Amino acid sequence: MILLAIDTSGSGCFAAIHDSDSNVTLGFAGEDIGRGHAERLMAFVDAALDSAGVELSAIDRIAVTIGPGSFTGIRVGVAAARGLSLALGVPAVGVSTLAAIAAGHLSGHPAAPVFVAIDAKRGEAYCQAFAADGSAITAPQVLSLEEARSAAEASRGTVIGSAAALVAGTAGEIEPSRPIPIETVARLGALADPVGDKPKPLYLRGPDAKPQAGFAIARV
Repeated sequence: MILLAIDTSGSGCFAAIHDSDSNVTLGFAGEDIGRGHAERLMAFVDAALDSAGVELSAIDRIAVTIGPGSFTGIRVGVAAARGLSLALGVPAVGVSTLAAIAAGHLSGHPAAPVFVAIDAKRGEAYCQAFAADGSAITAPQVLSLEEARSAAEASRGTVIGSAAALVAGTAGEIEPSRPIPIETVARLGALADPVGDKPKPLYLRGPDAKPQAGFAIARV
């Protein structure tokens, strides 16, 4: 099965073409762009296809990260995946960023459970515990750092993710946010059930940006 994997859940914008039968990534494109996912994503998709030597019509499934993460980036990635799914007549599946981080770690450290903590700013973290086989133990949730610390201790898992140092109470050693390996997104997408609801953003809280109600102009 040939998959198109998309990740716009952070400051990066990435696309890859992956052959799930041989577990080989055929083509890749993307970079850490900060902003402007909507303007550049499709160019990266085209570049990944060119790199793989694959036509868009050869795609059998689309996998996209659904969050938690960048509010705007996730909307862009999910909308693109759903649009391409409709145009190509192929299924699209969502991949949680928390599950992808866990799977990426467990591929090299398969013997112990993990507690994923992503820095959500404002003294909070997006968290979820996973067993050593990658299956979810808890639901994804946003917690205060104190709550996350207690949840991590209860899970008895290795704490990983960009908020690992914050949860451990060593704020001076904050781990910078790193792109999720796009190969992991593709691999989880290949394993996902393609039957069911279309991918939708996994938002654990509202956007940081709020409308400036005080400047609203009354309608006539």
